[in-house]
Order: sequence, then C-alpha cells, then structure tokens
Amino acid sequence: MQHRFKRIFTIVLDSVGIGELPDAPKFGDAGANTLGHIAEKVGLHIPHLSRLGLGHIAPLKGVDSSHPPLAHYGKMAEVSAGKDTTTGHWELMGLKVAIPFKTYPNGFPDELIRQFEEATGRKVIGNKTASGTAILEELGEEQQKTGAWIVYTSADSVFQIAAHEEIIPLDELYRACEIARNLTLQEEFSVGRVIARPYTGVKGAYERTPNRRDYSVKPPEPTVMNHLLESGFDVIAIGKISDIFADEGISRSLHTKSNQDGVDKTIEMMKEKFYGFCFTNLVDFDSKYGHRRDPEGYAKAIEEFDQRIPELLAHLQDGDLLIITADHGNDPTHPGTDHTREYVPILIYYPGLTAGRSIGIRETFSDLAATIADNFKVTAPKHGVSFLAML
Repeated sequence: MQHRFKRIFTIVLDSVGIGELPDAPKFGDAGANTLGHIAEKVGLHIPHLSRLGLGHIAPLKGVDSSHPPLAHYGKMAEVSAGKDTTTGHWELMGLKVAIPFKTYPNGFPDELIRQFEEATGRKVIGNKTASGTAILEELGEEQQKTGAWIVYTSADSVFQIAAHEEIIPLDELYRACEIARNLTLQEEFSVGRVIARPYTGVKGAYERTPNRRDYSVKPPEPTVMNHLLESGFDVIAIGKISDIFADEGISRSLHTKSNQDGVDKTIEMMKEKFYGFCFTNLVDFDSKYGHRRDPEGYAKAIEEFDQRIPELLAHLQDGDLLIITADHGNDPTHPGTDHTREYVPILIYYPGLTAGRSIGIRETFSDLAATIADNFKVTAPKHGVSFLAML
C-alpha cells in the first residue's frame, strides 16, 4: 500500500505555547503568551524558525514574517480538561481527556500521606511543592538521620519520592513508588505520574543519580501509536514520550539528557531505516525555564533549538515529514509556576516544499493524530480532522 509519507517525525517543544486560548481565564491564564512575551521582554533571534513560518502563525516581536514561509503553518487548540504534559501529549495522539489530573500546590492530602506511610513503613517529610535540588539541600540531611521519605510535588501532577541510595535501597524506593502509584490511582487523588528520585552525596553536595524511574498512568484508550504498532509500523519514542504513555504503543524508546541530546537522537533516527512514526519530546523549555520563570533562559533554549533546524532539515529523506509543535504553554512571565492554557504552534515541512501555506486554527491537538492515521491508513482516532490533503 502506498503512503504519502513513509516516515513522520514529530518534535514537541514542551510548553512552547503561542497565545491564550479562549477559555484561558477559567484556568487563571488570561493574557498568557509564552512565545509572545519572551519575544517582547527578552527578544528572540530565531532566523530558521522564522523562515519556516513561525511569525506567520501569530505576530512575534522581532520575528520576521515578511517573507513567504518555507513550511505549512498554523496553530492548534486544546479541548481536553487540563493543561499538563500528559493531557497535551495524549490529545496530540487522538484522545480527549475529560477529567484533569489533580495538582497539589499545597502538598498532598493528609489521608494520602497517611496511607503511604502505613503501606511503606516509613514516615514522610517535605510534602510540598519544591525544586528537586532545593528540597535535597533542605531535607537530605534529615533523611540521612531519620530514614523518612522525602515526598514533594511541582506545578505538574506528580508525586515525587526522593531517597538517598545509601539510606534507602533502590529496590525499596521502587517498591514505594509502586505503592504510591496504586494509591494515587484512587479517583479522589488522581495523580498523573509517580517519580523515583534517588540521589547520593552529603549536604552541600547532593547529586541525583541516573536511577530515576517514572510510573505513569496508561492512556485510557488506544492512541494512534497503538494503531500504528498493531499495523506493523515502527513507533519510536525519544525523550520522555515513553514515560508519558507508560510504554503503550511504542516499539523502541530512547531516553535523553537534554534538548540537544533529543535533537541528536532524532537526527540519528533520521539516518536509520524504519517505516512509521518518530515522536520526540524536548522537555528543557518547560522543566528548566518555564516552571522556574526564567524568560532569558527560555529564550536562549529556543535560539539553541533554532540553530539545529538546518541540520534537521538536511537529514530528512524523500518521503519524510517533519512536524514541530508543542503540548501546552508555560509563560515564564506569568504569575505562579504552573503551565498556561494556550494554543500551540504547528510547522510542517517535507523535502521539496518551497512555499508553505496556512492550515488554519485547528480545533483540537488530535488533528495531528488524525493526519498520522490518514497517512498510514490505520484506524482513525475518535477525535480530530486530518489535514493531510492540505499538505
């Protein structure tokens, strides 16, 4: 069977939103605009994204939109009830999440902590929103003395457990995470991910180890990735994609250390032979700069990605399609530290395309899943409209 594209590469720039959605005020996000405010307050030198057509999607201060765009372009609205990473990615792959995962800006409920302490046999310290490195400096020494779990969360729906490897063995930490995973599947708690955060060292020099593990919720229904895999196509996950989907619908997974490592691994896959879909998440925009409200760092990260665009385009083969998009916003100039409810940009390029055009404002992120399904002739998602014919 002939397919329009033999391989589709999708790169998610985690949290790179492009302006508030109509329902943003319901989420406390009126006026949020990740790209717009970074361009306005810091400035953005992104000639390659500009050439693809980023400035044609929405006006961005200092980003040239006077030339014809090289890529097709548009923006997509989120319809799911949430603005977190899991919800955004699941919608990109064809699901509509009706009930949002809960976040815990004031720490987890006493009842959840009580159940966790009873089931694991250790007390909990922390139980608040915190930076992973800061909470080790604050509570690492106490954990070394008492053997209590350090439990903390973030602006995301995550239950994170830090444990010094010399105090609490890794096996026990992982077992505790499995317990927490089961407890947080209860509807009244509803947490998206449980994360094991092992570390070593002494106060003033604590270091996280590479033994992190994520315990995710499985998507409630099959995604387009499941349909691709069942039909014999390759589905390659780069970055935290496998964590977000709990390894569902994935034939091969490559973890990454940074945005640049994610781009490197995507280019490595472009050089390999496969037939199907490659899905990459570049998380640094969100984790290092959005949540930490660092517009300067965020701008630098976007510019560093921009510098890799020529390399990405050069490695595309005939029959390849490249899609660059995002999963939500995280305006580093917005109050608080949470994600922001925004449209996400979409840029679409393939070898030989010389004049891009608008694909409009898409009503759901799931239009991406519908397009992938349309291209590979697999079961279409319940949500989303394909834009394949517009390419």
